[in-house]
Amino acid sequence: MAPSFSVQEAGVREAKSEDKPGILECLSEAFAPYRAQYTEGAFADTVLTQESLERRMAAMTVLVAVSPDQAVIGTIALSGARGEEGHLRGMAVRSSWQGRGIAERLLADAEAELRARGCLRVTLDTTQPLTRAIAFYRKHGYAPTGRIEDFFGMQLYEYAKELHAGSG
Repeated sequence: MAPSFSVQEAGVREAKSEDKPGILECLSEAFAPYRAQYTEGAFADTVLTQESLERRMAAMTVLVAVSPDQAVIGTIALSGARGEEGHLRGMAVRSSWQGRGIAERLLADAEAELRARGCLRVTLDTTQPLTRAIAFYRKHGYAPTGRIEDFFGMQLYEYAKELHAGSG
């Protein structure tokens, strides 16, 4: 069932401890359709566990998109400090919200935070099964760098974007 409120009523903020169950549910729901195309290790590292989410929240800034009742409907993590390259990880939007602008808001807020930290370039990694995500990232200025790494027996492709003051 489609949400009964508009995308404009959703908010993006830094994740709190009480958001952990919602983040895990969001990741699990968003990546479930790709389960058969992932290796066991790659899928586990993508959807996270309580412990791996706690490690991510300690090492990175995790943002959540929330509904008016504060339910987590999307998430993205970012890292980067002044003069360093920023990195994005773990973007997901609940299925009922996909295609409605939540991913754009999460990405824009994450990029704005990295820009505010002085980052001039941002990278992210993705896998071949995520064709919709790849198209989304390309549409928003990300290009493949040619760097490919092993990700639990899968190929992990790096994409990058130059960040400029005031750009989105």
